[in-house]
Amino acid sequence: MAIALAERFCAPPINVMLAASRDQPGMGEAMMRWVWAFACVLGFVSAAHAEGLAARPDLTRPMDYGFRHTSSADPTGANRDSLKVAPGETVTLFDDDGPGAISHIWFTFGDRETYHLKRIVLRIYWDGEATPSVEAPVGDFFGLGLGEYHNWQSEVLSVGSARSMNSFFQMPFQRHARITMTNEGREPMGDLYYNIDWRRYDHPLPKDTYYFHAQYNQSQPNRGWTNDWRVDGDPLVNTKPNPDGADNYVFAEITGKGHFVGVTMSVLQNQDEWWGEGDDMFFVDGEKVPSLKGTGAEDYVLGAHDFGGVPFSYGLYGAPVVGEEKAGSRSSVYRFHLEAPIPFQKSFKATIEHGHANHRSDNYYSVAYWYQAEPHAALKPLSPVEQRLPAMQATGGPGNSGK
Repeated sequence: MAIALAERFCAPPINVMLAASRDQPGMGEAMMRWVWAFACVLGFVSAAHAEGLAARPDLTRPMDYGFRHTSSADPTGANRDSLKVAPGETVTLFDDDGPGAISHIWFTFGDRETYHLKRIVLRIYWDGEATPSVEAPVGDFFGLGLGEYHNWQSEVLSVGSARSMNSFFQMPFQRHARITMTNEGREPMGDLYYNIDWRRYDHPLPKDTYYFHAQYNQSQPNRGWTNDWRVDGDPLVNTKPNPDGADNYVFAEITGKGHFVGVTMSVLQNQDEWWGEGDDMFFVDGEKVPSLKGTGAEDYVLGAHDFGGVPFSYGLYGAPVVGEEKAGSRSSVYRFHLEAPIPFQKSFKATIEHGHANHRSDNYYSVAYWYQAEPHAALKPLSPVEQRLPAMQATGGPGNSGK
């Protein structure tokens, strides 16, 4: 099994190592294969733990923490295990001291208000900070950016049957952690259930520990630079250059030191044809021209050819909702960089075009996820609740009669 794992995940290639074995007296091919596999898998596991993302503990070693569980369980021992949250009310779900690390969060709602996933806001605060490190409508945080439930699965986020939302992002904290939920809806939030699993340590975290962050953004709509196009591949659009990402949609603009680990995004089309020709462009440490540039939105989330019209959902990438290529259609996609988080020393700006060179005028809703050293800059304020609700916009262009 070690060799199989190494061949799947590790470098350098085995043929290089075998060539090196000929220079090592007494080191046969079989032994070299085992040495290579053991070293490679050990390095892979160690790197996963160092990143603190979806790492699993070594089950052969004693655990160095006390397991804790915080939930909405009825404190009297009866079966009233949920909370009801009035409009405008904020409830605290977790409020505890460290050192520790949240390893799993589970939510489900009995809420019947339309688009309650966009109206309920999740916030997480580390070590007594005044502004949250995580702030997003709860549905968007779990990849449900269209305000509707759908099942999907990744290594760090998933939504299972009957509205069960799960996060397996590792969330360490040195002194204190607080999680709140605010009902910005017009109706009471019915039956909020939650379970939060976490580890309490009897030793401090390393001084260079990065903290988990997540930020919501939206553009309803993005404003394309032209509506004078008819079909995909229109020469007016395809010949327009965009070397510096001017007017791109921005997932996140981060100040500080850390690494970017991924994004979930949902699209409501205001126009016909394929929405996904926009290139991803990432700017590291103040770059004016992106050093990291892709070839299209479906390529960034590791799909191809307009997804073939078929939804898919894998550990690090997917498109669990795939709409038709026409105005009014809805799609949801995601990409997690757990295999190689993107490091930055001073700043990071993650963007994507909306159509080639930003010619399209669709609605985008997204959450970016990253780890960074504290303190962090204040997150961009959330849009007002009524502006977060997905709605087609009059933009003009193919399939849209608005001006």
